Amino acid sequence: MSVDLTVDFCGFQLENPFVLAPSPSTDKVDQLTQAFEAGWAGAVLKTVSVDSNVVRRVFPLVMRVEHLKDFIGLQNIDLISEHSVEQIEENIRLLKRLFPTKAVIPSIIANRKEEWQMLAYRMAEAGADLLECSISFPHGAEWGLGSKIQEPSSTEEIVRWVKEAAGKVPVVVKLSAQDSDIIATATAVERGGAEGVCALNTLKSIIGVDLDTLIPYPNIAGLSTYGGLSGPALKPIALRCTAEIAQKLNLDIAASGGITTWQDGAEFLLLGASSLQLCTAVLRFGFGIIRELISGLKGWMEEKSFQNLTDVIGRSLPYLVGHSHLPRGIQVVSNIQVDLCNQCGGCYRVCRTGGHDAIFWNEGFPQVDLKKCIGCGLCQAICSCKAISLSKLAGERTILTG
Repeated sequence: MSVDLTVDFCGFQLENPFVLAPSPSTDKVDQLTQAFEAGWAGAVLKTVSVDSNVVRRVFPLVMRVEHLKDFIGLQNIDLISEHSVEQIEENIRLLKRLFPTKAVIPSIIANRKEEWQMLAYRMAEAGADLLECSISFPHGAEWGLGSKIQEPSSTEEIVRWVKEAAGKVPVVVKLSAQDSDIIATATAVERGGAEGVCALNTLKSIIGVDLDTLIPYPNIAGLSTYGGLSGPALKPIALRCTAEIAQKLNLDIAASGGITTWQDGAEFLLLGASSLQLCTAVLRFGFGIIRELISGLKGWMEEKSFQNLTDVIGRSLPYLVGHSHLPRGIQVVSNIQVDLCNQCGGCYRVCRTGGHDAIFWNEGFPQVDLKKCIGCGLCQAICSCKAISLSKLAGERTILTG
């Protein structure tokens, strides 16, 4: 079966849903050339503002975020592109000459109406396929970068300004992970006339403190600051926001936040995204990751008999309901598969400290007392070797449920 990965995103036909998110990877034409030749469908250029807002960066720009030595993300204190507006215009023209079928998407940020409209008009005239508006900047507020994300009326006004200046070029608004009511903001985006949203921007964060020097990371000559968290740590938040927006509004969604594998991408598509923006994974594994993303997604779609992305996008949304609508009275119990168990004892400890003391040791392996187990799921959540499943008891039979 032939699988079609093309997708309409805000009126532009992407050859596949994978797009580079704005980052150091999208600030140079030679890097973008490598990416497009490798198979990426498009790129959001690193955010540009009016020339008077160009600021000086400090170094290091990026730090690893980990827990128990596992990579969970990156924190950056990078700022917007240091290129002038004129240079970004030149880059757009060159990229469109070289790659007419790829989506070239400048990202703009401003404060006043005349700035938003000047940037939108110039990017559109340069040949932009879409415009992405960055209305928030997690660690750039003191530089005057970003708007009042908690005020939907301000967002709607900005969208109207940009749409007025952008002409026929579709507009996408990048939403903030810090927004206390992202649906209100997304609704304002829709009222303003934008075609889509990007969910989400990085999350303002502190990644830790050096216990020797007592200085928070990153240490910049003895001082530190807040940064933007990206990568796998952000994925559950981005999935939630994608699903909420898809369930309630008629906007195209570019998902961004923690997409590392084709499986991650498939999850966002199933929850309503129609394009997928990647940054951290590209920085970790290079532009060549696109080959695995495309082949993996195609293989899964073939296996599930999905012919195109229209069959996939939003397919899982009907299963998402309010907590009060979940079925009650279904009793499940834990099942431990001893051939997968590494005998770490995690399930035993968590059942004693937070469960119902339903797990005991039998000949060196944990075993479940079905009379005590209520199916809380703590043991399954703690198990690192995936040896525990939950099942529903039906008379003499056990029906596995996951």
